[in-house]
Amino acid sequence: MKHPVLSNRVRLIVWWLAWFFITAGQLLLYYYSYGSFSVSAIPDGIVSMAIYSGIGLSLWYPFRYFNAAKSRSLSEIANLVFSGALSVVLWVVITKYFVQAILPKVNDYPAYWEATFPYRVGTGVFMYGLIILAYYLFVSLYNLSEKNVKEAKLESLVKETELKMLRSQINPHFLFNSLNSVSSLTITNPEKARDMVIKLSEFMRYALSKKDEQPVTLRSELENLRLYLEIEKVRFGDRLFTEESISEKCLDIKMPVMILQPLYENAIKHGVYESTESVNIRTKVSCNNGYLEIVISNNYDQTTTSAKGTGTGLINVSRRLDLFFGNRASIRSTKENGIYTVSLFIPAEV
Repeated sequence: MKHPVLSNRVRLIVWWLAWFFITAGQLLLYYYSYGSFSVSAIPDGIVSMAIYSGIGLSLWYPFRYFNAAKSRSLSEIANLVFSGALSVVLWVVITKYFVQAILPKVNDYPAYWEATFPYRVGTGVFMYGLIILAYYLFVSLYNLSEKNVKEAKLESLVKETELKMLRSQINPHFLFNSLNSVSSLTITNPEKARDMVIKLSEFMRYALSKKDEQPVTLRSELENLRLYLEIEKVRFGDRLFTEESISEKCLDIKMPVMILQPLYENAIKHGVYESTESVNIRTKVSCNNGYLEIVISNNYDQTTTSAKGTGTGLINVSRRLDLFFGNRASIRSTKENGIYTVSLFIPAEV
């Protein structure tokens, strides 16, 4: 840890201003003790406080050494008492002989010194205590600042780890199903199997190459989602349709990577899987009042008993939005008249 006063210009200025007021207070105290004004008072006060301020600055180094072990032992207390006594003695002796050297013709200085001596010792001890308390305060503030920095780094690390964990839960079922479909198509339709493998590799390359802490544009997300939907169309054929209504001015807005894919996965799972009819997935994107609104809806068979899901997809999306945007983003879902709708509201500025 650097010297808390010498390493900071503002603190150094405040330090000297404080000693200016201490000098004024000392002059008043010595005037009271001597009983009258002495021509020695002002030079004595200036020299006295200049010397003690220098001693006070140098006290940081033994103080830091005594506190290196971060313990409050009797040895440390003894060291502080010893350094205090030595500081006061040095201050008194140096002040006396230095002032005498610069005021050789002032006859009342010995009497002035004798009258003010007890007060000098008292103020010396008092100022030493203030200096040590100030250094303890600086150390405490420094430790608190270091603790806050470490906690911020730890929180960032935990957040990054949680984001990676949540993202890792997104794709396994889709990947397994796609590979099974490729396996079947290699026999029935090799050309389709080849096309599906190419799209699948492009999709996975995007999913694995992006970092969670680096946001991507809506344009990138939509391009990758179209790959995902094309892969699913190979699996489900004419049972799956898609529609888009996307505002061009929204395409450069940033968002977490792969934040939308679980919502389309849910739409296919609860739409195509559980219905014998064709399912249409509609995507509507608009941006108003500083927010990006993404609405994903799909029809579903109301007569079919829906398999109860774990809700992992929506929970993960909600949690990732919370980690990325805080309380500025939200997600909600509704079921009405055979239409399942998920709406996302994302700040237009990350």
